[in-house]
Amino acid sequence: MMLAYRLMRLIEAHSEPLASGVVEKLESCEKCKSFGDAATHELKARVTEIYSHLGEWMLGKKESDIDRRYRAIGRRRAEQDVPLSQLIWAIALVKENLVEYLQKQTGELKPFEVLGELEMMQLLEQFFDRAVYYAAIGYEEVHQTLPASAHN
Repeated sequence: MMLAYRLMRLIEAHSEPLASGVVEKLESCEKCKSFGDAATHELKARVTEIYSHLGEWMLGKKESDIDRRYRAIGRRRAEQDVPLSQLIWAIALVKENLVEYLQKQTGELKPFEVLGELEMMQLLEQFFDRAVYYAAIGYEEVHQTLPASAHN
């Protein structure tokens, strides 16, 4: 658990450059072509916030907090006409960027440290799975309130 705690603090301390890395990936990603400048700018702000408070999001926040935050993100992306598939891919990029960073930071672990890393990875998986789910719900809520003619 000590390694997981240290890694969370490291991520929080480097949240700004990590978020910039996500934006770079998003801007060069063929699967996220519909993200405009506004959505990309908002993404960087949201990712910086999540990364800078990662310990709180993973350990202190309730599922209802994740629900509220990611429904709002899903609704916002729907209003910006970002396809749902691209929203989901962007969240996957946020997670992928974080996992790559963690892999670089951990290098060769001692056997007892592996458990700490596994625990952290499980917490990350759980957080991002919920983020995707609630973002999709928020996205769907926007489309359920639009008249049928607006979907075409």
